[in-house]
Amino acid sequence: MTHPGEQFYPAGVQWDDPLPRGTLPDLLSAAAAEFGSRPALEFRDRPISFAGLETLVETAAAAFLRAGYGKDKSVALFLGNSPDHPVNFFGALKAGARIVHLSPLDGEIALSHKLSDSGARVLVTSNLSALLPTALKFLDKGLLDQLIVCEDDDWGKVGTPQTKLPDNPAVITYRQFTDGATKPSQWPDMSADDVALLQYTGGTTGLPKGAMLSHGNLTSAVSVYDVWGKPSRAERNAIERVICVLPLFHIYALTVVLLSSIRRGNLISLHQRFDVEAVMRDIEVKRATAFPGVPTMWIAIASLPDLDKRDLSSLVSVGSGGAPLPVEVARILEQRVGMKLKSGWGMTETCSPGTAHPKEGPDKPGSIGLMLPGIEMDVVSLDDPKQLMPVGEVGEIRIRGPNVTKGYWNRPKETAEAFVGDRFLTGDIGYVDPDGYFYLVDRKKDMIISGGFNVYPQMIEQAIYTHPAVQEVIVIGIPDDYRGEAAKAFIKLRADAKPFALDELRAFLTGKLGKHEIPAALDFVDELPRTPVGKLSRHELRLQQPSPIKQQQVAAGGRV
Repeated sequence: MTHPGEQFYPAGVQWDDPLPRGTLPDLLSAAAAEFGSRPALEFRDRPISFAGLETLVETAAAAFLRAGYGKDKSVALFLGNSPDHPVNFFGALKAGARIVHLSPLDGEIALSHKLSDSGARVLVTSNLSALLPTALKFLDKGLLDQLIVCEDDDWGKVGTPQTKLPDNPAVITYRQFTDGATKPSQWPDMSADDVALLQYTGGTTGLPKGAMLSHGNLTSAVSVYDVWGKPSRAERNAIERVICVLPLFHIYALTVVLLSSIRRGNLISLHQRFDVEAVMRDIEVKRATAFPGVPTMWIAIASLPDLDKRDLSSLVSVGSGGAPLPVEVARILEQRVGMKLKSGWGMTETCSPGTAHPKEGPDKPGSIGLMLPGIEMDVVSLDDPKQLMPVGEVGEIRIRGPNVTKGYWNRPKETAEAFVGDRFLTGDIGYVDPDGYFYLVDRKKDMIISGGFNVYPQMIEQAIYTHPAVQEVIVIGIPDDYRGEAAKAFIKLRADAKPFALDELRAFLTGKLGKHEIPAALDFVDELPRTPVGKLSRHELRLQQPSPIKQQQVAAGGRV
C-alpha cells in the first residue's frame, strides 16, 4: 500500500478520492440554490437563510465593484464574529478582489505591516469600540483611502460598547457604501487559481508574511474534509448545528466552520466571543451537534463546577485544534461526559487540513494522526530537505496537496526557501511510524502557540525594544497551564536603568501588542547568550533554562 495510513481510513474513504475545486463565490451560490430558505447563520437568535446570505453578498459585491475594489485589488477585513464577516468576505471575493484578514487580537505594529504589505487601501470594520479606534489610526497614518464601518446594532441591539464615527469623508457606514448599488449584468470572471486570501503568518525571523491562498486551495481544503467525513454524514443524514466561537479571521474557523458548513448546508451558530454559559446554552437548549474549539474553551468547560449535571448529549462532533490539549482535560471530558477529543494538525499554508484521527483506529497517544485524503506528507533530513528519512527517524515534515499555498505574497526568497519542488517545508520537526501516524517532537521555528494563536517572539521583542530602559531582549515560550504556552521576556537593561515590574511592562506594551502577545513572565539578566557570530540566541537561552516539569499533552494542530 502506497500510504500505510489508508488502512485505518473510515469505511468507503480512499486517499485518492476526487477533491473538487472551484471558486468561493460559486461555493456559496451552489449552496444558496440547493438549500434556499434553510438557515445558514444564526446570530443573536436571529437566522439568516442561505438565499438571504447570498442576497446580502451580492449587494456587498456590487458596492465593491462600484467603488473600484474588484480584480487585482486587496480588501482588508478587520471584523469579529458577526454576519458582517461572511457578507463582506464573500462580497469582496465575488467582486473579484482578494481578502486580507486582520486579526483584532493583533497589535498596531503587526496590523500596520499587514496593511502596507498587502496593498489594501480599503478596510471594512465595525463601530465596536474594540475595533473602530484602532482602524481610525490606520487612516490617520495614511495606510488607507477608505474606511467602511458596519454598525453592530444592525444585527440587534445588545448594548455592545460602540464608538461614534468621526466627521471624515474617508469614513462611511456600510449602509452608505452599499446604498443604491446594483448588480452588474455579469460578475467578474475568476478561476480557481486566482488568489482569494492573503492570510498572514510566520514572522519568527521578521515581520509576518502573507500566505497566498487561492480559491482552489480553499475549496480543495473543504473537499478534503468532505471526503473524510462522508461516511459519518451519510450515517447521520442530519443538518448539523455548528457552534462557531472560533474567530472567522483564523484559517481553522474559516475552513472548518464557515466554508465547510456552507458547502454542506449546516447551520452556523455564530458567537461574538467565547462565553462558557452561552456555549452551554447552545448545547443544552438549542441542541448543537458540533463544536470545534481550542484547548482554552475545553478547559473552561471541563472546569465547570457542575459539569456532571450538564447535558452535552447533543454533541456528535467535537474537536480541539490550534494548540496542544492537556491530557488531563481530555481525560476529564471523556470520563465525566463521554466525549473523546482527538486532535489533528494543519497550518495556515495548508488552509487548515493536514492530518486527522479516524474515528476507529489504533490508539496512538501523542500522535497528530494520519495524512488526510489527497495530501502527501513525508519526513526529510534537517540538513538536506531532499533526503527522505526512514520510518521512525526524526526530521522536518514536508507536505504537498491541492490545499497547499503557492507561496508568500511579494516574498520570492521566502517562497523559494519554503519549497523543495512542489513540497512545502512545514518547519515542524517530527516522525512517522510504520502505520502512517505522524508525531511532532519540536518546532524548527521559534513561534509560540498561546491559546491556539500564533505568537511571534520577534514582534514582541520589537515592541519591548521601544522601552527606554531596555538594551537587549529575547522572548521565548514557557509552559502555561491555561494557554499551553505564554511569552516570557529576558531583558538586559541599559546602564543605570532600574528594573521594573512585570505589570509595568505589560501596561507599556498594551496597545502595541495583542493581549495574547503580552509577556506573562519577565526576568532581568546581566548578559544574554549569543551565537558564535554574535547574534542573540533564543536556542541557547532555552538550553540555559531549568527544565520545567511539563504536563503531558496530546499533540494537536499547533500551526493552524
